[in-house]
Amino acid sequence: MTKIVFAEPIGLTNDEKTAFAHEMEKQGNTVEFYNDIPQSEDDLAQRVANANVLVISNLPVSESIISKASSLKFISVAFTGVDHVAQEACKQRGITISNAAGYSTQAVAELTIGMVIDLFRMITPADSVTRSLGGRNGFLGRELAGKTFGILGAGAIGQRVAQLANAFGCKVVAWSRTPKNIANVKFLEFDEVVRTADILSLHLPLTPQTENLIGIRELEMMKYNAILINTARAKVLNAKALVDALSQKEIAGAAIDIYEYEPPLKADHPLLKAPNTLLMPHIGFATHEAIALRSQIVMDNVRCWLEGNPQNVMG
Repeated sequence: MTKIVFAEPIGLTNDEKTAFAHEMEKQGNTVEFYNDIPQSEDDLAQRVANANVLVISNLPVSESIISKASSLKFISVAFTGVDHVAQEACKQRGITISNAAGYSTQAVAELTIGMVIDLFRMITPADSVTRSLGGRNGFLGRELAGKTFGILGAGAIGQRVAQLANAFGCKVVAWSRTPKNIANVKFLEFDEVVRTADILSLHLPLTPQTENLIGIRELEMMKYNAILINTARAKVLNAKALVDALSQKEIAGAAIDIYEYEPPLKADHPLLKAPNTLLMPHIGFATHEAIALRSQIVMDNVRCWLEGNPQNVMG
């Protein structure tokens, strides 16, 4: 008998929970769903204590948790990145990790374009002015058409952003560790993408090689009227360097949807005082369509692992 524990909510409907539990029980397995986020690491440790299969979203799973979960054999992550899981500890224990690859590709790509338009057309500030009974007050925006759209990271999301940017009439340039042959996308050296982009959008996983990839040097290299978009991972971008660059008008603006911890942000977070920023509470993946797809991928990951044919395996 395999014990499957959903240690936090991942967006399953009650009907989905019931159907999956019945399906697993017919196979002699048990399923336990938690409807809230663990309040502490000890709380999580208790939930995972006897689990063979663990399902989480972006809940941090430390080496300590892994060491206490003596029966754990498989983790299905309802997320694309898995850097919040102690991967080395899992590897040493022979614990397989699968992610929900591809579930949020369209959602994140659309939000990326939406944030670019918001910054270029000053939609959020204009809304505030209008609600304060103000007029146009000299607002002049910018159009995407004809701009150079730089993409760092050409995975599924980066490629979809490139397609959407092309549809808006942008010239798309990109850099990736493994250059690809993508229609209407010109691959350039890293520095050239950073230097020439009017819009620089980050779509990279967090690895030792990509941590702090965008820092003081890269921000100084960007055009003074360029904007930066980060829907990837927080530590790919040096937040302090970004705040300084915005304050010193080295770049024109930034839109951020990912932080070093999950929102709500603390009142003293430096980005809150940075000028010309659009800050989202980590909603890139948060659409009805993406969550429904994620649920199916996560449950399929469990099914495939139980059948001895795991999919979406990381590492």
